Amino acid sequence: MSIDSYGIHLGPLYVHFYALFLISGIVVGAWLAARRARAQGLDPEHVWNGLMWAVLPGLIGARLYHILTPTPASGLSTAYYFQHPLEMLAIWNGGLGIYGAVVGGMLGIWLYTRSHKQPLFKWLDVAIPGLALAQAIGRWGNFVNQELYGAPSTLPWAIYIAPDKRLAGYQQFATYHPLFLYESLLNLLACALLIYIGRRFADRLRTGDLALLYLIMYPAIRFSLDFLRLDSAGITSSLTIAQGVSGVAIIAAFIVLIARHRTAAQPTTIQPVTVAEKKVDSVP
Repeated sequence: MSIDSYGIHLGPLYVHFYALFLISGIVVGAWLAARRARAQGLDPEHVWNGLMWAVLPGLIGARLYHILTPTPASGLSTAYYFQHPLEMLAIWNGGLGIYGAVVGGMLGIWLYTRSHKQPLFKWLDVAIPGLALAQAIGRWGNFVNQELYGAPSTLPWAIYIAPDKRLAGYQQFATYHPLFLYESLLNLLACALLIYIGRRFADRLRTGDLALLYLIMYPAIRFSLDFLRLDSAGITSSLTIAQGVSGVAIIAAFIVLIARHRTAAQPTTIQPVTVAEKKVDSVP
């Protein structure tokens, strides 16, 4: 066995640290979801039984998102992937997109709850803080790979990036904003806030609200941090694709959240009872 900067050599097998962080995030996030399920009177075994139902579609969705919106830094394009379809499977040579992972994972949870006759939105609320926690842990894989760093910086917490990992046009800069760290800490905060809101306002929340709040919180995090990111695919010179997706997610989730609470707050109209109806009611 030997260890290098990016993984562990176990004979012919090479285990990437990046994969270990992703797996650790998934397991810890599922552990949190199982604890929340038990606390809410649900069977925590559904978390472990349904884990791969969420992870596999999430992985496929994450890869598809990257294929359709590859970063310029990867040197690859959507056309390249369609010309070389086997490269779509090479997740170690390219990347994964978090929005694809979220959509795929939620689709997997929908399939699991549907097939096992479980309440979808209740399970989404149970799982969503664990997703934010899993993201916080998984982002440290980007640190190991020396990726997901921001603009050049000389701040005390700026990180050193090796010359061969610096983006074109930035070789003269040695230290950069640790975007992976910013996102990790903000995801931890989002996880804590979701748990707090779920407890503090339990009597005012509707089932599915925590999932909607996540769809506001994380996109807001991503939208903000992308202003510092150097390797995102862009819609315009000042707006990235991820920011466009984030903006749509924030607006859509906010509208749904407000609309469902307005509907719940509307008083029920009591129809007046006529004299004839009273007489009918009095008949034994």
